[in-house]
Amino acid sequence: MKVVFYAYVLKSKHHDYFYKGHCKDLKKRLLQHNSGMTASIKPFIPFEIVYFEEFETLQEPIKREKYFKSSRGREFLKKILAP
Repeated sequence: MKVVFYAYVLKSKHHDYFYKGHCKDLKKRLLQHNSGMTASIKPFIPFEIVYFEEFETLQEPIKREKYFKSSRGREFLKKILAP
């Protein structure tokens, strides 16, 4: 079985707040975020997945997450997530 890693973007359902991260199990990670396990984003729950990309190695989604958090990455996300 092939292992897949993800870089992802979550959006708060009730606030104008985006969270960028990486993980191995996207559904499990969303459940963790929405259960309040991450204290710094607890005020913004619940979240929904608005964007993700799949990768074959762990280093790739880490690099992509860093890009999402950069000014260029935020502009990229703004363009693709625009209604």
